[in-house]
Amino acid sequence: MAERDRSPRRPPGVAGSIAGTWPPRGAAQAGGLAPPAFAVWPSLVERLRAWVRAEAGAGRLLPWVPVAFGAGVALYFTAYREPVLSVTIAAAVAWCVGACLLRKSKFFAAAVLAAATATGFATATSKTAHVAHTVLMRPLYSVSLSGFVEARDIRERTDRFVLRVTRMDAPRLSTRLERVRLSVKKGMAPEVGSFVELKARLLPPLSPLRPGSYDFSRDLFFQGIGASGFAMGAITTVEPPESGGLALRYAALMQSLRDAIDARIRSRLDGDERAIATALLTGRRDAISEPVNDAMFISGLGHVLSISGYHMAVVAGLMFFVFRALFALMPAFSSRHPIKKWAALAALAAAAFYLLLSGAEVATQRSFIMIGIVLIGVMVDRPTLTFRTLTVAAFGVLLLAPEAIVHPSFQMSFAATLALVAGYQQGLPWMSKGGDTPLAAKIALWGGREIAGLLLVSLLAGTATIPYIAYHFHRISPYGVLANLMAMPVVSAWVMPAGILGLMSMPLGFDGLCWRLMGQGIEWMISVALWVTSFPGAVGRMAAFGTGPLLLCTAGLVVLCLLKTPLRFIGGLLIGGAIVLMIRAPQPDVLISADGSAAAVRGESGRFSVVRSGSDLFALREWLAADADARTPKDSTLGEGIRCDAAGCVGRLRDGSLVAIAKTIEAFEEDCRRAVLVVSARDAPPGCTALVVDRQVWRRSGAMALRRLGERFEITTTRPLSYDRPWRRAVAPESEAPVPPRAMPPQPRDATPREDDLEAGD
Repeated sequence: MAERDRSPRRPPGVAGSIAGTWPPRGAAQAGGLAPPAFAVWPSLVERLRAWVRAEAGAGRLLPWVPVAFGAGVALYFTAYREPVLSVTIAAAVAWCVGACLLRKSKFFAAAVLAAATATGFATATSKTAHVAHTVLMRPLYSVSLSGFVEARDIRERTDRFVLRVTRMDAPRLSTRLERVRLSVKKGMAPEVGSFVELKARLLPPLSPLRPGSYDFSRDLFFQGIGASGFAMGAITTVEPPESGGLALRYAALMQSLRDAIDARIRSRLDGDERAIATALLTGRRDAISEPVNDAMFISGLGHVLSISGYHMAVVAGLMFFVFRALFALMPAFSSRHPIKKWAALAALAAAAFYLLLSGAEVATQRSFIMIGIVLIGVMVDRPTLTFRTLTVAAFGVLLLAPEAIVHPSFQMSFAATLALVAGYQQGLPWMSKGGDTPLAAKIALWGGREIAGLLLVSLLAGTATIPYIAYHFHRISPYGVLANLMAMPVVSAWVMPAGILGLMSMPLGFDGLCWRLMGQGIEWMISVALWVTSFPGAVGRMAAFGTGPLLLCTAGLVVLCLLKTPLRFIGGLLIGGAIVLMIRAPQPDVLISADGSAAAVRGESGRFSVVRSGSDLFALREWLAADADARTPKDSTLGEGIRCDAAGCVGRLRDGSLVAIAKTIEAFEEDCRRAVLVVSARDAPPGCTALVVDRQVWRRSGAMALRRLGERFEITTTRPLSYDRPWRRAVAPESEAPVPPRAMPPQPRDATPREDDLEAGD
């Protein structure tokens, strides 16, 4: 008989110590064993070390590399002056070499992240140097232009097109612009690929309308556009003196294809149904009426209008199942070939065509990269819905277009995708399991799991994008989950499939029925948007806040989604702190437009009172939205609290001090004596004791925001004295035509970008 084990046995149900021994050390007492004790928990420091080691495990560093790369790109756009290209490249190379040398050191992870940050900074600097071109600094009022039409937008009230300039005759302008964007009357935009001659009035790219608002001039710079303006008189189409090149022929081909699709849709649909159908298939969404466009964004359905991940997934998924079914009906083919992989290849080709047809915007590029990785994973039998997929997509977009990181489309798209991938990996796999009980099986049979999944997906994506919607558009969608739950199943199962079938049946002439079905589904979506918009509190307005809270919230979202251990809850604390900063963000007391034609003064009521001399309402609309003010630019109450006469206007701040808007030279004497701030579109005489913002100041500083702090003002400008970037220079060249003494002519509403020009993202 084997010798009996005489070691003390562990009592059942009692956990041992961390070392796995029994009894725990120090438990023995004279006369026998100590009574059972609770397990000894590790100290907080040991627990934190264990969590850190788990987060630093193999493969856990990879998702943080694009985060560091993007941080380097974002850091580039915060610089006041353009970095030296050679220095940034040398620094990036040095950090990469250092990371390689430290690959066996405990500092390897930190070195890799530092190298990624430096590389992102250098990539953005290189992209700016690559697209560098002349940017107009002052208005030109009569310019003769000739060139090729590269793009055309059909808008609700006016049209516009991009002209690649081959000849430019302008007085006292020594340089030539490469591309300009011109607005014309409805239906007057020339065909893409044509060579035209015209006269135009050119304006500098639109600078930020207030400090901290979106920089349209930066957007146009990276598009290669140096000025915007208006065509004057007739546009003449002539024979080109030279070939437009392969890129222009490609643009003309794709534009003709979009026009053909729009014409076929127009034959069956009209109004907003036609405009939205065209937007879903070709990416042209500028013809949507303003009420419906606003309702879509207020209700939280605005993301449908921007082709991105959702649309690409529907197209690729539908084509995958269609081709797989077709291959299954061909026994000779299906018995010899893996039809699943061939269907994935066909779906990838369809997604690539959809990418080109829709204009290949940033959100669409990111979506195509992710869908491509998924389909390639199907072809090589690899799982693909991971953070690695998102990592490759982020690198792909940032390498091709690093400027996308400051665009709301990129921010919202990746925030939503990051939340969905994290939710799938940490909470959604239960959706693929069957019911364990009869009730659960019945719920799954009737689509309960799909409904719950759709609700959870809408909640995750909607919640992740709230900070970016609030930052860029100054509002949130309280009923967004409800609107998406009611509309998105119809869009997924009805609208998009009907549109894709319409595209496939166009060559055969059987597309009419598809367009009618698509229109019926779009009508339901519009009805949902208008219905949700009518709810009390549907427009959740949010006052503007700075980039600091947004960056803090972004850091919290990344930490919450990428970490696996309880350390991820640090991200929740960061998000909570960011929310507090957003709510408590200080608001300006005075706003002054970039051309001095408008000023807003916050009075004792806490709301802005506005004085303006021009008819352009775009800046005023942005000011009111950024102040969470529900009034419209034409509201009669905007003038309350302001007293005006022929010499000027006077308003009173919340502390009782006066702000004067001087219209004549004679008004300066009294205004300088009584007011603490004098604003004027003229040049102020010397010797004024009050703070003066006159023509010399706003021409140098751009739009301004002032906040009253005791007896002084805190001043923020869109163009600080030390700021000098290629898209927004500090001082205009003297060779350019000076501004005439008369007021700048106002831009029509559609000549300036609408909110949907910023794209809603995913």
